[in-house]
Amino acid sequence: MSSDVGKLARGHTMIRLLDAAFDDFRGELTRRVAESGYSDIRITHGCVFGNIDLEGSRLTDLAERAHMTKQSVGEVVNELGQLGYLERVPDPDDGRAKIIRLTERGRAAQALGRELIDEIEQEWAERFGADQIAALRDALEAITAEQLGAVPVA
Repeated sequence: MSSDVGKLARGHTMIRLLDAAFDDFRGELTRRVAESGYSDIRITHGCVFGNIDLEGSRLTDLAERAHMTKQSVGEVVNELGQLGYLERVPDPDDGRAKIIRLTERGRAAQALGRELIDEIEQEWAERFGADQIAALRDALEAITAEQLGAVPVA
């Protein structure tokens, strides 16, 4: 990274820097997902794709993990269901509840998203230095460990 770029960013707060980096990463991910044939996926769908369990999740669990209201996540779930990415099935443990799970198309989109996230992260490592990106990742994992916990990987 050039010293001029570093100097420009030094006057910003940590929250502004994290927000700008997130916007950059998310924008690039959204562009690549659309270019890969999933032009109907929007950035708001990430609250489901990024939080759903491999075997499916209840709406309340998705909302809690996404730090959103049940109603807001429900709207996203309904939209993803209409697009063919999700299905609702009876919860075997509670006949009144439903489990939301990815369809085959949803699993393919989620797998692509993870692949693209890895690509972008690797490109950042090449651009900014592998050690710096590894240190950033380590710091973010430490900061968010209690909130996020362990996440199962498909």
